Amino acid sequence: MIRAMIAAMDSSAPAQPPGLPEWTPLTHVEGKALLGGQGRVRLLTAAENGVLLEIEYPEGVASPVHQHDHDSVVYLLSGALEGTVSGEHVELHSGQALLHPAHVPHSVAAVTGSRWLEFKSPAPDLTRTVGVANP
Repeated sequence: MIRAMIAAMDSSAPAQPPGLPEWTPLTHVEGKALLGGQGRVRLLTAAENGVLLEIEYPEGVASPVHQHDHDSVVYLLSGALEGTVSGEHVELHSGQALLHPAHVPHSVAAVTGSRWLEFKSPAPDLTRTVGVANP
């Protein structure tokens, strides 16, 4: 047990558990450039009717107002986000979830460095949506 804990603290240990997909730089959403820098994204799983993404934005990174042809459910793992959904101000804190319905304009900004899961259904064209290769 103690050996496992020491191995986990070893700086030569991999940056992520084996088997997880690699991160991809996130610079655009729906063809619009992110504001204030770039984030990163990885596709965790995909099915015919939906995909699950993990997304990270450093503090100050934001998406411009955009909309999708799919519903997006966001679950914030860490950090704090703020933005708009259909013109209304929203705030999201760790452990909270929010729906961005299809065809509804929305934006998001990282108040602090933030990481979230985002389920999109039906499965979108990921290359257009977030710049990730489609499975």
